[in-house]
Amino acid sequence: MISAKTVIATGVTRLTLVHPDGEELPEWSPGAHIDLKLANDVVRQYSLCGGVTDRSQWEICVRQLHDGRGGSNFIHNRLSAGDLVTVTGPRNHFELVNASKYLFIAGGIGITPMLPMIEQTDEREATWSLVYLGRSLSTMAFAESLKAAFPNNVSVHPNDQDQLADISSLLETIEADTAVYVCGPESLMRDLEDAADSRGLASNLHTERFSANPTGSVTCDRSFEVEFSSSAVTAIVKSGTTILETARALGIPASFSCSEGTCGTCETTILGGKADHRDTILSREEREANETMMICVSRAAGNSLILEM
Repeated sequence: MISAKTVIATGVTRLTLVHPDGEELPEWSPGAHIDLKLANDVVRQYSLCGGVTDRSQWEICVRQLHDGRGGSNFIHNRLSAGDLVTVTGPRNHFELVNASKYLFIAGGIGITPMLPMIEQTDEREATWSLVYLGRSLSTMAFAESLKAAFPNNVSVHPNDQDQLADISSLLETIEADTAVYVCGPESLMRDLEDAADSRGLASNLHTERFSANPTGSVTCDRSFEVEFSSSAVTAIVKSGTTILETARALGIPASFSCSEGTCGTCETTILGGKADHRDTILSREEREANETMMICVSRAAGNSLILEM
């Protein structure tokens, strides 16, 4: 249930969620997100950004996208305090790793998963800094409170004040033991991924996307064979059809949510064959390990796959 709905910045609304019966909510860790189920089977993912230890409530922040797919507009215009909503999760593919130093880079609403990370990192007394980028200060939720609380750790760069950060230089001075966490617009993510690759820092970089990556490396959308080992069924996944769609058409149970490779609900164990990974969740090392795949978007890199389904 929505216990409170508050505008905290221009175009940004915070929802406070509680159990309708007053029960404690499930535990979560920094970087976790939930699925919020809206009208007409619309499902959107939002990072939890409140206090990790407070199990009486969850907090999420939603930026309104007027030209988006409708989820944020529904939340901003239709939902109110007291409304019941369906939530699944939490899940975490953006875990805070142990490191001696951290660099957090947030673009716009990408600040939300960083908030509990910063809280936990500061409690550990680890070395950390935050670079926060946005269109204008009025649109940058939590910017002023973060700067006030951590003046020596936080740098805020609103575009309209000509304080643009040099994206290509953000990784130039970091040390090898620094974990870099990035969440924000696709352009920011891609620039930093390219910079990390060029400096040999790809393993330092941790990213999270809530929209599909349109420029990911993909192979031809041809047909391939999949053996669903637990169900003792083998099927052809045709061109233009996903593994998820094929499995569900055969009556094979398969959990899913976003259908875009961004939430992790459909992550499935690979028993044989190599995947053509098209999600935005798995790291480079996880893709090379070829142990799991997101069956809503990813396909076979060869002629066949064996999946634990």
